[in-house]
Amino acid sequence: MKIYAANWSIALFFVFVSLAATPPVLFAQTDENGVSNRRAALERELAELEREIETQRAILEDKQRERVSLERDVAILDAKIEKAKLSIRARNIEIERLGSEIRGKESAINSLNNKILREKESLAQLIRKTNEIDSYSLPELIFANRSISDFFADLDYFDSIKAEMYRSFRELEGAKQENQEAKGLLESKVSEEMALRRIQELEKKRIEEQESEKKNILKITKGVEANYQKVISEKQKGAAEIRAELFTLRGSAAIPFERAYQYALRVFAKTGVRPAFILGIIAEESNLGENVGTGNWRVDMKAPRDTVPFLDITRRLGLNPDLMPVSKKPWYGYGGAMGPAQFIPSTWILYEERIAAAAGHNPPNPWDPEDAFMAAGLLLDDNGAGKGGYAAERLAALRYLAGWANAGKKAYAFYGDDVMELAEKYQQQINILNNL
Repeated sequence: MKIYAANWSIALFFVFVSLAATPPVLFAQTDENGVSNRRAALERELAELEREIETQRAILEDKQRERVSLERDVAILDAKIEKAKLSIRARNIEIERLGSEIRGKESAINSLNNKILREKESLAQLIRKTNEIDSYSLPELIFANRSISDFFADLDYFDSIKAEMYRSFRELEGAKQENQEAKGLLESKVSEEMALRRIQELEKKRIEEQESEKKNILKITKGVEANYQKVISEKQKGAAEIRAELFTLRGSAAIPFERAYQYALRVFAKTGVRPAFILGIIAEESNLGENVGTGNWRVDMKAPRDTVPFLDITRRLGLNPDLMPVSKKPWYGYGGAMGPAQFIPSTWILYEERIAAAAGHNPPNPWDPEDAFMAAGLLLDDNGAGKGGYAAERLAALRYLAGWANAGKKAYAFYGDDVMELAEKYQQQINILNNL
């Protein structure tokens, strides 16, 4: 075929124009009314649950101001359990809504991928046609058995095809950019869902512990106040008993409470972050280093974001990456967090130089308790915990879990509340140690 095969040129031109005229579809076509109605129903249900949660929170605050008694402490456990159950229901709504957004982003990416494929195919056709035209010399084209008017008409079509080719380049680049942005948003939404589901698991575990505690209290006391006061008296620990309490840190000898407290004091000296709060974070993340994970980097980590820095970290520490414990991958996302502070490798790398300078170990080791405490303290300080006070610390804990963008969301509240409750427990023990 030569340039004067005008019919083919016209067909190609109009096919391409029709493709160009089709607006990009960012989301799959759905029943918009149905989606809107469902969203409105979820928002109503969520608002009602949040009101109920606030009611339970108020009950908790009132009961905690009362003197210690069997009735009061059972009521506190009841309120905590009910509040946790309501939070789980509210978080399920958030997860459902987030899942809808994720499906929308996935649909957008699929639509953009299809658009890119169409543009590439059309562009390839135009390039082949242009190359075919360019293979003829000007005299061949001018003196072919065609009229002058046909020749110039074909040139017009050729110019149109070239113009569409340039437009296609621009469309292709634009679609690629949109695709990258959509993928970035999708990854953000998936990370948010992972954090929510992790909180869900923590809260379910805490409910089980609180229900067990309530049953145990009632079993021991048989519902009698005098018996309960005797139990409370026996629970008061002296300094010697607290000093004997152990932090079982995997990968090291059992470390007495006092030594772990000394780590927290060193962090406090470097960052201004309260020792009891640091202990609360480590307790929430890994049960004070006892549960640093049973996963393996090959299976549980996100590649290459975390696998590449993980291999670099273990290489420089002279450790076998296949033998180092990391958090297991849950069914809904990625694992790979390291050590008592549960840092993922890509975050550890960002803090490594500061940890080394503050702790005095170069390179620092995420499985080493001292380095893990310092890493947690530095991150918490960056998150605002160094200011001190309940609100600043709680917000810093939420940022530790979910980042700054999601820290203020009500669905994450449990994590912050739980860390602060643990911090209060450790503060009481520290006060006994210091004879306060």
